[in-house]
Amino acid sequence: MTSEDCDANAELRRRNAELESEIGKLRLENAQLRRPEASDHEVLPVAVATVVMVDLSRVDASIVSHVTSFLGTARELLNLALTCKSFGWHQPVSTLNWSLVEEVAWRTVCSRATGDEMGCLPQYVRGENYSRSVAVSGSYVMKSGAHYAEFLITGVPYIGIVRPMPGLDDRAYLGNFCFIGGDYSVFPDFLAQRSDEWGDSDVHACEYFCDDGHMGWTNWDVELNEGVDWDGIECCQSGDTVGMLLNLDEGTLTVYRNNRRLGDLKEGLSGPYC
Repeated sequence: MTSEDCDANAELRRRNAELESEIGKLRLENAQLRRPEASDHEVLPVAVATVVMVDLSRVDASIVSHVTSFLGTARELLNLALTCKSFGWHQPVSTLNWSLVEEVAWRTVCSRATGDEMGCLPQYVRGENYSRSVAVSGSYVMKSGAHYAEFLITGVPYIGIVRPMPGLDDRAYLGNFCFIGGDYSVFPDFLAQRSDEWGDSDVHACEYFCDDGHMGWTNWDVELNEGVDWDGIECCQSGDTVGMLLNLDEGTLTVYRNNRRLGDLKEGLSGPYC
């Protein structure tokens, strides 16, 4: 036997001893794992991740009001609106098409205003009884922004907007006149009240007829449109609530029935209305 053969045998014996040692360790570990009383402390802990899902569609104005009670400035309220669409985007169920943050801001102003401060604000007319054919005009002049009013319907009234005419003496007509239709001879008297504030829009009066849902508008000159079909045409019944939203920033007059949007009654509006 040569010296090389002796070296090879020695290497094989060494390698065999290492393998037997590894096998012994594996058998020992296997035996330990097979014993329940000994394996409890050998098992590694398992970390369970908890994911919390928040349905923001269930967040209403009352919850947002509580959150915003910790905010100190209007800028912080704006930042909340910019956080996500659920806070800052317009709500489809909102009659005024407000976002949650806008509604919270409105509630905050109303809750903090004193009785004297609220008394200084102009009052919107809320219609309640229309049992006869009577022309009723509110004295509050709307020149910019968005304005909303509701009317509880009884009978078949015409509801709409008209130019402010503070110098018009309605007593001269014995109360017998209409802003659209009726006695056309009074139209020149209406136009005589025109001011520069009326602007370029030739829509001086616009109305919604609750009986059949048609609309009408006029410029008290050559344009007189009565019984006009429009996209949201729908009649109303006694007991319904009709809402009107005049948005002078967008130049639209929108009609709602029982808090459901019917559509834009008229577009291209500008200047003051009441």
